[in-house]
Amino acid sequence: MKKIALPFFIVIGFAFLMILSGILFTVDQRERALVLQFGKVVKQIKEPGLKLKMPFVQDVLFFDNRLLHFNLPALEVNAADQKRLVVDLFVRYRITNILTFYKTVGQDVRGVENRLSGIVLDNMQEVIARFPLADMLSPKRAGIMEEIHKKVRLAAARFGIEVKDVRIIRADLPRENSEAIFMRMESERVQEAKQFRAEGDEQAQVIRAEAEKDRTIILAEAQRKSNILRGEGEAEATKTYADAYNQDQTFYEIYRSLLAYKRAIKPKDTTIILDPKESDFLKHFGALRK
Repeated sequence: MKKIALPFFIVIGFAFLMILSGILFTVDQRERALVLQFGKVVKQIKEPGLKLKMPFVQDVLFFDNRLLHFNLPALEVNAADQKRLVVDLFVRYRITNILTFYKTVGQDVRGVENRLSGIVLDNMQEVIARFPLADMLSPKRAGIMEEIHKKVRLAAARFGIEVKDVRIIRADLPRENSEAIFMRMESERVQEAKQFRAEGDEQAQVIRAEAEKDRTIILAEAQRKSNILRGEGEAEATKTYADAYNQDQTFYEIYRSLLAYKRAIKPKDTTIILDPKESDFLKHFGALRK
């Protein structure tokens, strides 16, 4: 009897555990749950803990209660000036109404991400189409993204989710447009450089002309002052010579003759043949000999 009772109790215990596992389930604090009976929702569970359900009749679906996010693939949109823009962005959202979420999307989170991608693309295209490309590459982009966020949040509410944020990671031009714009920017910078050089050369010529004019004026003024000083000096020298000559004319004539002899008669290479009596140049030689 003991040998027969032991397997029996094991089977009974196993069956009890099976029934207990079909009755009890745990809701994590990061989750919310829906209890379905024959595919129909009969209960929403928002609080974590150990819960009960009817075995073999009811099923439980779990939904993430955390802040979720996903990156959208690169999207190409057109700005108001008909320039194309490639945008990478991400979306942060939370499931706030699991019943609405289940009815509209199901349990698969990928389904809501696909729908959010379409919502974001439509609203982003509608908003960006009203602004030129320059605004998307300026501080105005924050206001544009806030408007996109509001529209996406309203559109996503019907799926039982709340969009917390829509943010652009990167906004860039398509490659072919970028190359054309870079070439145009390079050409514009070359033109600006040429203009700056031309303006610099013009200013340099003006500065050189002004400097040359100032130099000419300064030299002319200096020449004028030097001529005045030279004239005054010569006048003073002439007056001094005249005064000296008037004091002793004979001595002055002899002194001038001696200076002339010194400059004219060299000891090595000068030979002069003159008659002292007939030449005024040597008239003082006779007076000196006496």
